[in-house]
Amino acid sequence: MVGAGRSTINKTYDGFVKYKLTRQSTGKVNMPVTISWFSSITCNTLRWADETRNNFFSSRLNYVHQLIVGRKFSEGFSAQLSPTLVHKNLVPTEDDANDILACGVGLRQKITRRTSVNFEYIYVLPGQIVSTNYNNSLSVGFDIETGGHVFQLHFTNSRGMTENYFITETQGDWFNGDISFGFNISRVFTLSSPGKKG
Repeated sequence: MVGAGRSTINKTYDGFVKYKLTRQSTGKVNMPVTISWFSSITCNTLRWADETRNNFFSSRLNYVHQLIVGRKFSEGFSAQLSPTLVHKNLVPTEDDANDILACGVGLRQKITRRTSVNFEYIYVLPGQIVSTNYNNSLSVGFDIETGGHVFQLHFTNSRGMTENYFITETQGDWFNGDISFGFNISRVFTLSSPGKKG
């Protein structure tokens, strides 16, 4: 999978690739989990805060690498772990880490054949982000399938849509009512029909 996008926060452009390494299966090959690799790059296009200093284009870039390990335990329940590395070329102070390690946990429970509730929590290892106040990202969402499209409703303490923002720059607090609402519509296009050869 290959994708690109633009977010209003910091006028950020992003691109990503995602590759499935293994697929959960039984039979001749017994594979208990599905494993995918995800990598992305983002570019902040805001004007420089201080245009008099020597600014570098590379300072606008951030990178994310993530290993996604998921398992479908039943027809209705799935779970995944996603150990993650976020690399920031430019950090606020020399005490902040350029490489930030985190791990996400995701759960999905189907409510009906076409609806599900989703949960995601991302834990950032302590001591890496010291110059700003941040919270771990917590999101609850609902998926509604309508055949060709999936409507996704998100409630989260994160404002950013890309991984480098919601993993390392979430400042909202659920207990203080800092809950944002997001809405996605997704559609998958395939280039060939599964199961057909030739």
